[in-house]
Amino acid sequence: MFTGIIEEVGTIRRVQKGRSSAVLEIEARIVLEGLRVGDSIAVNGVCLTVTSFDRKGFLADVMHETLNRSSLAGMSGGSRVNLERAMRADGRFGGHIVAGHVDGTGTIAEIRKDDTAVWYRIRAGDSILRYVVEKGSAAVDGISLTVAAVTERDFSVSVIPHTASETTLGERRTGDTVNLETDIIGKYVERFLSRSPESGITREFLSQYGF
Repeated sequence: MFTGIIEEVGTIRRVQKGRSSAVLEIEARIVLEGLRVGDSIAVNGVCLTVTSFDRKGFLADVMHETLNRSSLAGMSGGSRVNLERAMRADGRFGGHIVAGHVDGTGTIAEIRKDDTAVWYRIRAGDSILRYVVEKGSAAVDGISLTVAAVTERDFSVSVIPHTASETTLGERRTGDTVNLETDIIGKYVERFLSRSPESGITREFLSQYGF
């Protein structure tokens, strides 16, 4: 589990591509502290397992399914990526629940400044937007962000200068592809409602009691 609070921006040293998988070699510093083989690190929001590491970085395998669902397939040497270690049980929970299991990708449709803040409008498919709600949370390239507005085609987030400067978001341009993960709680609620009508918990029931 992750929180979406990025610890550092790393750099991909090398991508070893196989027929349907890849190995990423990522230069990093902060996330190496206390690291062990088998630990999880979110790379642009994608949960990857560390297979080896040294004082300058780590290696992680990327499976076929992950390449299909995320933007990691387009990464190359020199690409910068957001990095976060798995959340510690005794740490502060500063963002929201991020599983590191990317739902899919979106496209940055517009970037505009609003005083000190920067607005990003991100276009996505219905399979993702159905779980995006105004004032809810979404992870964009692993960054925990609050949704400011939602339409049938896209959603918008307003980002403070600190977030833009401490992550890769400040380097993004219109047309760029980003990894998206929606709040997992909505998915569980939908699953329970579709699979357990005998429980008496229905959409009408939840609406009646303010959910």
